[in-house]
Amino acid sequence: MHANDPFARLPEAASFTVTSTTVTDGAPWPPEQFASGVPGGRDVSPQLSWSGAPAGTKSYAVTVYDPDAPTGSGFWHWAVAGIPATVTELPEGAGDDTGSGLPEGAFQLPGDTRAARFIGAAPPPGHGPHRYFVVVHALDVASIGVPADATPAVLGFAMSGHTLGRAVLTATAETPA
Repeated sequence: MHANDPFARLPEAASFTVTSTTVTDGAPWPPEQFASGVPGGRDVSPQLSWSGAPAGTKSYAVTVYDPDAPTGSGFWHWAVAGIPATVTELPEGAGDDTGSGLPEGAFQLPGDTRAARFIGAAPPPGHGPHRYFVVVHALDVASIGVPADATPAVLGFAMSGHTLGRAVLTATAETPA
């Protein structure tokens, strides 16, 4: 694994807690969270619950990012913006094609496949273990002001001055050679 820390050059933010009934922090993704092109993969977004967000939180965003992808820029698997501050959980599968499990007002941005949905893990065979940073971002604004067709990188740029806290869970995946 690489020491690439996706938060190293971002402004400091308070920590809070994110948990999942789908995956344990530091553990491999279950088969359902792999991409549909991988045996057993179904592109099912993980269940997430969070607590302890900083005072002043007015909304949340959720991202899933693989910094170990062989692209030079990592790989965005999921980005959701506009989650109201009153919401502290997303059910498993919320990131389907329709966002059926997302709360009112929340929307999915197109990731690196240009699909506005959760795309599961699919590290290249023999590339070694990859880390998947599942992050809940607590924001100091009710709306981050990005259009639904923006990229996750644009979302990240918009959030950089509005992030009060980050709750991080790291999953892993590897595809044998």
